[in-house]
Amino acid sequence: MNWKRLSILTLRSLSGISQNLGSFCTRRNGGAMNVFNRDMKKRQKQRVAALKDGHQYDYLRNEVGSRVADRVYDIARTFPLALDIGGGKSHIAEHLNKDVVQSLVLTDVSQQNLCRQTEIPTRCVVVDEEFLPFKENTFDLVHFNRSILRLTLGLHLSVLKPDGVFIGAMVGGETLYELRCSLQLAESEREGGFSAHISPFTAVTDLGNLLGGAGFSMLTVDVDEVQVHYPGMMEVMTDLQGMGESNCAWNRRSLLHRDTMLAAAAVYREMYGNQDGSVPATFEILYMIGWKPHESQAKPVKRGSATVSFGDLSKISRPTNAGRS
Repeated sequence: MNWKRLSILTLRSLSGISQNLGSFCTRRNGGAMNVFNRDMKKRQKQRVAALKDGHQYDYLRNEVGSRVADRVYDIARTFPLALDIGGGKSHIAEHLNKDVVQSLVLTDVSQQNLCRQTEIPTRCVVVDEEFLPFKENTFDLVHFNRSILRLTLGLHLSVLKPDGVFIGAMVGGETLYELRCSLQLAESEREGGFSAHISPFTAVTDLGNLLGGAGFSMLTVDVDEVQVHYPGMMEVMTDLQGMGESNCAWNRRSLLHRDTMLAAAAVYREMYGNQDGSVPATFEILYMIGWKPHESQAKPVKRGSATVSFGDLSKISRPTNAGRS
């Protein structure tokens, strides 16, 4: 291609957000609703893995992978054995070293996607992330960096050793709001209604509840906003396809009429275009950290066990006569 994405403009971190709201998965007959076509997602990944120029679409995962690695380095310990879920091209592991992670199991759903690019002793395994074949209490660290079809956090918890840590990153929230809005406006105007053309995303307000519900303790959730500039809307969609992130929801509409696409591109440029002619695409990256419970971890005190009233705190700032004659 003779065009390149212009730059990753901003990376805004809002750390320490912890939420406790409703669950992301809609329940039906006691289980999670099957929103995505997993066979289609596998085919998308396999197709992308076969691309000769596939590396040029890795820029977002590489950037986010380095941010996940930073969070691993923030934990002051060495991990004898780590599991990278769905990280076939080592987007996280390439930023780590064997002083922090001594041994690594690298997994992906596609054999072609598995690529070891790290100094850490690594074993590559082809596996579906929703059916992990590992024994319970095996790994000291589990991490991932990807869009996730279903949050199988219970599986991630089970393969961790007690006091092991889970660190993950996924797109969510208001990701690609510019593209979604442009497609909806154009399709409504040209076809009298609109349908979903982008996969649904997890909201940051749901992650705390999801992690806690899966059994993790000492939770941390934070958000990065990454904005990438492209020549136009068509290039945004081309890169999404090259990343293997095309819509795979069951309720997707497979066909977009040409005049609707042209109208959407015009709306995109008119509403969000920059003075230099480029258009932005915003990716909201959700990060999560959770620990498998262990007796050595700090625990909250029992309700009602406080020895000082909050009403007494106002007295701290008052001057006292102690020490005066």
